[in-house]
Amino acid sequence: MFSIKDFPVTAVDPSGEMVTGSDLKGILLPDLLRAWRAEAGSRSGRGKPLSQKEIARRAGVSERWYRNLEGGQPVSLAGDVLERLGSALTLGPDERMVLYTRAYGGATPPEPNIEGSDADALRALAHLVEAAEKFPHYLIDHTWDVIAHNPAMAAWFPWVREPSANLLRWALTSPEARTQLVDWRRNAEVYLGQLRFALAGRPKDAALRGLLDELLAVPECLEIWDEGPRVVAHQQRHRFRLELPRIRPEPFAVTSQVLLPAYLPGIRYVVLVPSEDGADDATEEFKGVPST
Repeated sequence: MFSIKDFPVTAVDPSGEMVTGSDLKGILLPDLLRAWRAEAGSRSGRGKPLSQKEIARRAGVSERWYRNLEGGQPVSLAGDVLERLGSALTLGPDERMVLYTRAYGGATPPEPNIEGSDADALRALAHLVEAAEKFPHYLIDHTWDVIAHNPAMAAWFPWVREPSANLLRWALTSPEARTQLVDWRRNAEVYLGQLRFALAGRPKDAALRGLLDELLAVPECLEIWDEGPRVVAHQQRHRFRLELPRIRPEPFAVTSQVLLPAYLPGIRYVVLVPSEDGADDATEEFKGVPST
């Protein structure tokens, strides 16, 4: 298994400032290209990264062009070239989104002005979340801070009532999450992949980088982060299992539905519903979920 830390790199970020691979822990495009090339080699059973020459041949570009791209040098880019490059590196849809984002300078929608022009829209959305019944509904920002939640979410996860509640911080650093999230490591891989995706779009976001530093202080999280360049977008319909005896005696599966408000970029509306497996029985059983 190849690790991102095996590929130190110094490059120019979209702002024109010099940054190092250790600063952003594998978020810059050169870091990702090297790690993706290593992953492609592993998937092919070669036990070593695919060569720059082979990636260039597969993508239909010159070896010099690809070497410059991986070295952080300016090159001309076009959508069809990036599409071929994604195929050459055997990238999935989430990795391709990151490739396009980083290649085109990391442009992202502006954060919503939740204390100014967007305040009314956010309050309306929060009211919708809080009025929901039966299953957990919650609202988070681009750093996973919990903005609003309904009573069912608080009944399932009392930590959301705490000041500055943060989903990733709870899931990856709290002892209770190790038992409540069945197969904790698999969930941790998904959450860290989402954080890598977020940082790929906002590599200089102080809150995201601070959260990353905090999470990577956990040895298991650092190990997962360094294992490979996995990125996860919004993980729509992510199915996972919970162990919450106060809600249901036996572990149960839920699916997360993620909604992205068009008028509030960076905000996510998430609903947890019982898995479709035995949905009728699950709906009946969850009628007794406490509302306070």
